Amino acid sequence: MKPTIIIEYCPKCGWLLRAAYMAQEFLTTFTEDLKAVTLQPSEINGNFHITIGDKKVFDRKDYGGFPEIKELKQLVRDVAAPGKNLGHTDTRTHHREE
Repeated sequence: MKPTIIIEYCPKCGWLLRAAYMAQEFLTTFTEDLKAVTLQPSEINGNFHITIGDKKVFDRKDYGGFPEIKELKQLVRDVAAPGKNLGHTDTRTHHREE
């Protein structure tokens, strides 16, 4: 059975658009691997969680902010579609040393 991602966001913090963007990215990247992505307004101020089934994939408070979408896709992939190649998203960012 394909998993469902739940993105719980704080509406008072104005994170609906961020949550919708993440949902779009997950649905685009994991087209064949997901049943759905659900956006769920949190009743607790400041909450932003991403869960798949009973597994918490991301918590903004634990992380200390928001990572780039690349990192979130890797976290989701590791739970929802282990072994899936994310193409350029799997490569590390190269910093030019001077």
